[in-house]
Amino acid sequence: MAYETLLTELSDSVLTVTMNRPERLNAFTTKMMDEWLAVCDEIDANDDVRAVIVTGAGRGFCAGADLGGGGDTFDASGSQPSGVPQDGGGRVTLRFYDLTKPLIAAVNGPAVGVGATMTLPMDVRLASEAARFGFVFARRGIVPEAASSWFLPRVVGISQAMEWVMTGRVFPAAEALAGGLVSRVLPADELLPAARALALEVAENTSAVSVALSRQLLWKMLGADHPMEAHKIDSRSIYAMGASEDAKEGVTSFLEKRPARFPMKVSSGLPDFYPWWDERTFS
Repeated sequence: MAYETLLTELSDSVLTVTMNRPERLNAFTTKMMDEWLAVCDEIDANDDVRAVIVTGAGRGFCAGADLGGGGDTFDASGSQPSGVPQDGGGRVTLRFYDLTKPLIAAVNGPAVGVGATMTLPMDVRLASEAARFGFVFARRGIVPEAASSWFLPRVVGISQAMEWVMTGRVFPAAEALAGGLVSRVLPADELLPAARALALEVAENTSAVSVALSRQLLWKMLGADHPMEAHKIDSRSIYAMGASEDAKEGVTSFLEKRPARFPMKVSSGLPDFYPWWDERTFS
């Protein structure tokens, strides 16, 4: 499927999604939101996709919401049909949160506002030396969105999260690394190769079903109130996967000292208790 605001390229089971509004530093729009939701559905449905890299075209990653509407940019009072307003960035991050494939952010330039918060449910964040980050909401008279009040403290801790949110300052990649927001800072020409190497390590060596389950085990347990909750779902998962064809292949290939050829597919191989978390709706 072709998109207006996103470019997609699938190679060696790695899908690279590039936000493509370079003339606006890839600023976020309602159209981009809709296309992100559609791309996520495609990713989950396509067993050829094993890992996803997210980056931006041109010199920016995503400069946040497109402010072309002026002072009324964030005023949605006249467009919400009924009920409680629902933040567009949050719709995207919650969809990322439930994705079955790992997400790697390759932050190539400014990532501000929703450009920063959209990376929080991604599994690994790599940054170029040219990257800049900013949770600038208080400087625009609004508040953090995209469910970042849940994600950001879990990623970097409450004190670091509050420092960045209450000041709203834009900070360099080195500070993002020191604060735990990104795992590596690289020269610009090494960013995408590093992201691709990480994605290929997943694609070439692991069970797709194991990765899908593991991703949700780790993310969903961030909200558990006791390790017993993790023990319960770990036990169900290891029991299901222990009897699977992928587990047999994983052990056999190790013993035979050869690369594994995992047969199971995410589209058909997830256990019958997946998704095990309560269905949640917006109301």
